[in-house]
Amino acid sequence: RYVNGHAKKHYEDAQIPMTNHKKTEKQEKVQHTVCMDCSSYSTYCYRCDDFVVNDTKLGLVQKVREHLQNLENSAFTSDRHRKRKLLENSSLNSKLLKVNGNTTALCATGLRNLGNTCFMNAILQSLSNIQQFCCYFKELPAVELRNGKTAGRRTYHTRSQGDNNVSLVEEFRKTLCALWQGSQTAFSPESLFYVVWKIMPNFRGYQQQDAHEFMRYLLDHLHLELQGGFNGVSRSVILQENSSVSASNKCCINGASTVVTAIFGGILQNEVNCLICGTESRKFDPFLDLSLDIPSQFRNKRTKNQENGPMCTLRDCLRSFTDLEELDETELYMCHKCKKKQKSTKKFWIQKLPKVLCLHLKRFHWTAYLRNKVDTYVEFPLRGLDMKCYLLEPENSGPESCLYDLAAVVVHHGSGVGSGHYTAYAAHEGRWFHFNDSTVTLTDEETVVKAKAYILFYVERQAKSGSDKL
Repeated sequence: RYVNGHAKKHYEDAQIPMTNHKKTEKQEKVQHTVCMDCSSYSTYCYRCDDFVVNDTKLGLVQKVREHLQNLENSAFTSDRHRKRKLLENSSLNSKLLKVNGNTTALCATGLRNLGNTCFMNAILQSLSNIQQFCCYFKELPAVELRNGKTAGRRTYHTRSQGDNNVSLVEEFRKTLCALWQGSQTAFSPESLFYVVWKIMPNFRGYQQQDAHEFMRYLLDHLHLELQGGFNGVSRSVILQENSSVSASNKCCINGASTVVTAIFGGILQNEVNCLICGTESRKFDPFLDLSLDIPSQFRNKRTKNQENGPMCTLRDCLRSFTDLEELDETELYMCHKCKKKQKSTKKFWIQKLPKVLCLHLKRFHWTAYLRNKVDTYVEFPLRGLDMKCYLLEPENSGPESCLYDLAAVVVHHGSGVGSGHYTAYAAHEGRWFHFNDSTVTLTDEETVVKAKAYILFYVERQAKSGSDKL
């Protein structure tokens, strides 16, 4: 619907005759062009830019759904799927790269959409391609939950709602294990989504959700659950024993360190200066991701090839985040020396960089009456993002420790906040893939850099790999 724009083209073509003939207001109201997803059977209206929840008086939408379901179950469709799979395999064979002289098979697995769950699928696919993070969960022992009784087996403690019958860590582990094993084209994350519903009430229902909000909730709840023990042994001890995560470079958020904070955790220094007496206040804030504004001067520039003014870059967004800023009247600082709220300036420094730098571009903004999307294209580097100039003490960091390479990108397609569609691009073993729910396709770097990024995942460079620097 959004990615290839095939159905949207039909909608646009249908609007052309309407411009040549004067239509009454009553006639215009009935011209709603809709399309249906043949996998989830959800119906979308382009004119309303939203999903259709009602039906016609004759129940025509439901009839189409039943017809599609009958086709799905028919021998014709299974035969068609078999032929399509053969065609896909033959076309992939011509595109696959040779590694060490051997042709490798496409082992990527998609995630089925359970009803507007593309926000979850895009985040899961992105996290599954962050090697250190993913490997930690995949190497955890399998857990069997028997109404809280584990018969001596290792158990996870779910602190959310005091319910020991569900484990977010376990279902997250199972989902990650199902991806990249190549045994199926798509995996249905129903069990994980059930646990999400149970411990994160905000995500109950089948309406579209914000991918960044989901990622924060997911990481926070994984962090809380991981702080439980393994048969009385602290998780932080197990984390220190894990060779893939350095225990010396931890960032604690809400208690003991876990793999979540060891991988994504960084520390900001928030520096506030009173403009009346000059008193300086410093505060250290841990973070799992940084939310960056797209500077206002770039907000009308929507495409990469548009020539009205300079291109907005990720460096512009980072500079806007860290530059000295005078707080407005609604954010007056309580000065301890003046004993009252005063005008002040604020500046952020990064005191400690994380192993995986997650950058969220704030594309959704509230106005007085509605929430708008900032559709500006932001140029971002695939390799060599240099964060040294944003550090509080850059002289204490090594030459390679501030360089980051892109691992994954989450993209929001469409204009609606409560609608639209999420997909993800991610690098796996040197190749880029596009994850669009059940569909996974090989892609190239040129396609990735053209994406209008919403969330960017950068991995700290471990060793020297060329001089490509931003």
